[in-house]
Amino acid sequence: MRPNETLYAIAWQYGIDYQDLARWNRLSSPDIIQIGQHLRLSPIDSIASVATTSMMQDGPEFRAWQWPTAGSVVSVFGADDGVPTGIGIEGQEGQIVRASSSGQVVYAGGGLIGYGELVILKHDQVYLSAYGYNRKLLVRQGDIVARGQEIAEMGLGPERSPRLHFEIRRGGVPIEPSELLNLAPRMHD
Repeated sequence: MRPNETLYAIAWQYGIDYQDLARWNRLSSPDIIQIGQHLRLSPIDSIASVATTSMMQDGPEFRAWQWPTAGSVVSVFGADDGVPTGIGIEGQEGQIVRASSSGQVVYAGGGLIGYGELVILKHDQVYLSAYGYNRKLLVRQGDIVARGQEIAEMGLGPERSPRLHFEIRRGGVPIEPSELLNLAPRMHD
């Protein structure tokens, strides 16, 4: 654990559900971790991993989602260019980035390598979304945001071009964002 790290950010970095990480480390609250604390990144035994699988199935399959910003998708989910766990949306530097769904800011900062200035929102016990390559963050950790609320200004992504990196994770596992975004009307310029 380093200064300004959160359990949510650590879980995100290693592709682990934050609830599993808290349970594996017997943490009563994901908000109470200490600098220098060592965290277990896997279950103690196979029973814990079986419980995780069933917990990940809980929760609503439908939420009110919207596109986080206007622009063309220039990097698709799973692609080798950019971060393969999400999509890249091209736009203009300084363009507004909006919360794709209502939730709470569980991470806001530049401490995760490969994402630039990043915002992570927790939507419920199942879904998280992430918004990377921002030039300016408009929210702080702990803020509650509504769907469509301004959360950041688009910055420069790979190759120094204006781009938003956008991810949705279900139970800590990255999913193709279009699974949920195709249910929502596309934002226009």
